[in-house]
Amino acid sequence: MLFFLSAMEDSPRIQMEKASKILRRSIYTFLQNYQYLTATAALLAFPYSASVLLSQVFVPFSPLLPTIHNRFRILFQAAGFPPSSEFFTVLSFKISQTISSSIFALPFTLSFLLIAKSSIIQLLNQHKPNLPPSFSSVISLYKPLLTTHICNFLVLLSANATAFSLLFFAFNFLEGFGFSSPNWLLFMSAAGAVLYSIILANALIICNLALVSSGMERSSGYLAILKASVMIRGRTSTALTLAVPVSLVLAAIEALFHYRVVRAYHTGDITSFPMALEGILIAYLYSIFVVLDTVVSCMFFKSCETSSLIDQEGRYSYRIEIAEEDGNAYVKLKNIEELP
Repeated sequence: MLFFLSAMEDSPRIQMEKASKILRRSIYTFLQNYQYLTATAALLAFPYSASVLLSQVFVPFSPLLPTIHNRFRILFQAAGFPPSSEFFTVLSFKISQTISSSIFALPFTLSFLLIAKSSIIQLLNQHKPNLPPSFSSVISLYKPLLTTHICNFLVLLSANATAFSLLFFAFNFLEGFGFSSPNWLLFMSAAGAVLYSIILANALIICNLALVSSGMERSSGYLAILKASVMIRGRTSTALTLAVPVSLVLAAIEALFHYRVVRAYHTGDITSFPMALEGILIAYLYSIFVVLDTVVSCMFFKSCETSSLIDQEGRYSYRIEIAEEDGNAYVKLKNIEELP
């Protein structure tokens, strides 16, 4: 695979224009294949969506959440993080909540979600995109997606470990020089939150793009992650701009489910049948946006694959070639000629 990349990123205005163009193309593709995506793909993703939303009901009362939270609290105390910092208190609880919800939804993630993504990728990658893909072609993509998903888990684990290591060195370094006042603690907590968000956001973008790459090009595992890491170079702002709207909508749907279903379930305000029906509709809406998020990722992958980013100031272009030989992946970086 060949990529032509610039040495620098485009301006924010150009990145925003590219993101809006990809988003419009994604919505157009979604509406063009509306029947298949809302009937087949969304229904395949429905069990995963229901498990994610129902985790709000069962995880808070599960013994797994306080166990994981206590482990993180002990770990942060052993690492020397200030116990008075609200940042680490909230961070440990949110990570514990995310891990517990992920474990609850793991069987549906490894089955229904990956099959739904396989069907969407196969639909958008075939020569006749208006025709629904066959069942055998969808299942053939499941194995590379599963392998890449497992590797993505290791990447996210490494990203969190890297972020915690940087925070550990930063806090202990400043504490060694006597910067332990409440104002410095507040400043470092804010800087740590920004640093952690940047590292995690980039890791999630690479993992999401690697999952699409494994379906589009039938590559899997570390090779798909390597290709995604190269493809995202110079397009991080575009990827973040595309990821934020769908993530906000999914978070809003989770909040709606919590307000309309979980809250009513605990207070007993409504009967079980209307509550279950409303929960099913909200879960289906969540599935629709999971499908739309996959469509956006596929359009972004195609944009990365076909576009050529050239630095206008230096006017240099680089060719990056990723290949696999004898089970080993290697990268070649070649400087093409200076443009006139």
